[in-house]
Amino acid sequence: MASFLQSFIDPRKNWFARQHMKAISTRLRHYGLRYDDLYDPYYDLDIKEALNRLPREIVDARNQRLKRAMDLSMKHEYLAEDLQAMQTPFRSYLQEMLALVKRERAEREALGALPLYQRTIP
Repeated sequence: MASFLQSFIDPRKNWFARQHMKAISTRLRHYGLRYDDLYDPYYDLDIKEALNRLPREIVDARNQRLKRAMDLSMKHEYLAEDLQAMQTPFRSYLQEMLALVKRERAEREALGALPLYQRTIP
């Protein structure tokens, strides 16, 4: 059953998943974003912790991409075509650190330790 679901969402095997990935890629290129930029640190504290552990240059580049995207969106414009061609929307910078943070949290829960952070409403 799990392999069936994996093949269903795998863009290499499913035409609809491939079309969806292409549409998302086009939308992200319009604004110069990466897929990992869409994760919200206020929604999930694991993402906030992963962003805190990343090098400062990577976080600054992420913030710059988000600011540029908001600016372009407010002006109702897209990124220039030559810059859109250079974008890499599915090049990940957050997934490895996020996986590490989730593994550490799961390990702490399995050992019965207190969580490193408590969820609070901002």
